[in-house]
Order: sequence, then C-alpha cells, then structure tokens
Amino acid sequence: QGQLVESGGGSVQTGGSLRLSCTASGYPYNNGCMGWFRQAPGKEREGVASIYDDGPTTYADSVKGRFTISKDNTKNILYLQMSSLKPEDSGMYYCAKDPPGGLPNNACDRLDYLVAYGYSGQGTQVTVSS
Repeated sequence: QGQLVESGGGSVQTGGSLRLSCTASGYPYNNGCMGWFRQAPGKEREGVASIYDDGPTTYADSVKGRFTISKDNTKNILYLQMSSLKPEDSGMYYCAKDPPGGLPNNACDRLDYLVAYGYSGQGTQVTVSS
C-alpha cells in the first residue's frame, strides 16, 4: 500500500521561507508525476507545482519565481522550497503522486489533473502571517 507523508509546514511571517518534504513509500513505481497542491479554508484545492521524474516542472502562476519543486529519486523524497511567502499562501499543503498508469494523457503539466486524479497524503499546514 503506497503512502505519502508530508512534513515541514509551520508558521512564518510574510517574506519568510519554508521547505516542505514528502516521503513516498510502498509504491511499485517510483517514476512518474509528483507534485503539491494546497487548500485554504473555504476554498477549492489548488495545484501548486509538479515534476515529472526529475525533469520538467510546472508551477501555478501564483507561485512562479517564489517556489521550487525538486525530487531526490534515490531517497524517494519530494521537496517544495517556498520563499517570499505571502498570507495568501497559507493553507494545508498536500503531496500528490500520479496513479498507476499515470495521469490522463500523461499530462504532468496539468496541475488540475494531479489534484483530481493523484494520490495524496495527509497534508502539512502552512500559515503565513502579515
């Protein structure tokens, strides 16, 4: 049974930084698409970033230039380095992985597909205060 465990969330002030980590275990496939999405209270889930294997990356417009997604394939750990954080970045952040067979059309650049079809963990809370 596959499992995704997120860590690294916390409370910071505007302009601060955090690095989220996600450890994947138990999946019969270590390659493919992984990423992050977030959800603020009362709002819909929002795709944040994705990475295909350790190659192409995609970012939501709202985080471009501030967040960096990366992956350590030897340890099966996914990272999200977040800088210049804003209050609107607050929310629960979830790690996501594509299901067996991949996302529809193998479209790792479609953050909405990752949100809709990906497996996810329990999340880690990020709070940015002004």
